[in-house]
Amino acid sequence: MRIFTRLLLILICICGARADEFLPGKKRILFIGDSITYAGQYVDEFESFLFTKFSDRKFEVVNCGLPSETVSGLSEAGHAGGKFPRPDVHERLDRVLATVKPDVVFACYGMNCGIYLPFDEARFAAYRAGIEKLRAKVKAAGADIIHLTPPVFDSVPIAKRVKPADLTKDGDMFDGYNGVLDRYSAWLVEQWKSQGWRVIDTHTAMADAIASARKSNATFTFAGDGVHPNDEGHRVLAVALLKGLGQEFDPASVPAELRKRVRQRGRILADAYLNAAGHKRPGMAKGLPLEAATDKAAELELEIRATAKAK
Repeated sequence: MRIFTRLLLILICICGARADEFLPGKKRILFIGDSITYAGQYVDEFESFLFTKFSDRKFEVVNCGLPSETVSGLSEAGHAGGKFPRPDVHERLDRVLATVKPDVVFACYGMNCGIYLPFDEARFAAYRAGIEKLRAKVKAAGADIIHLTPPVFDSVPIAKRVKPADLTKDGDMFDGYNGVLDRYSAWLVEQWKSQGWRVIDTHTAMADAIASARKSNATFTFAGDGVHPNDEGHRVLAVALLKGLGQEFDPASVPAELRKRVRQRGRILADAYLNAAGHKRPGMAKGLPLEAATDKAAELELEIRATAKAK
């Protein structure tokens, strides 16, 4: 009996150490990005993983993605039918950081930053400068930053909408735009290798998943509109993200009820924090006042933890 007790205590200590090794010292986790991040299924999967794998730790995950946003500050002609230019994350970043007070920031930008046009050195320079500025602001706020390479642009399901390079003009979509994102992603990965940045290559993970699926289904896609991944695509992103953090994740292991409540909680907090920090994009949900949203989120967290415990 004593031997069993000792083994049990050792096991508990080992498990505790491993839990502490995952994002050590980090509690408040901020996700920023464009509409793919705002849609948030990959953020929900990440948080569902936390609730099921590290139930003994307290994390606060806040999704402050904003549709249409760039880190480059660029916008194409007639964006949104001419209603408004693309938002620039730098217009709101200081307020987001002050409102959320994160310990670590996951940033996923690039999809909109090349403006869906052929590769251009000036646009690429604006993207690089925007990323550098983002890093500086996050670090000045006392947080760490982890970059995610942009998801895949898929021209296959929108073949009738895209155009070749020689026929593409401002406001169009270039059929080879994913090649632009390949270069943006490669630059981020190079910063990881040469500068020690923390970068997780979700772009390649998604591209590999699509290529594998198309061996048996030539029209397979994660994004019917070429840009926004479906739930399956978001799960590929989440698996790649967690793998980049040294964790194995099987989305099928998440109970449906837990995922549903994490989703509900995430939406409440996302809209509340977006509006508390402020932004210039029209058409966004107003959300609850921040205090009311955090109270509701706390109630849902109790239900989520009960579901995770019963798993």
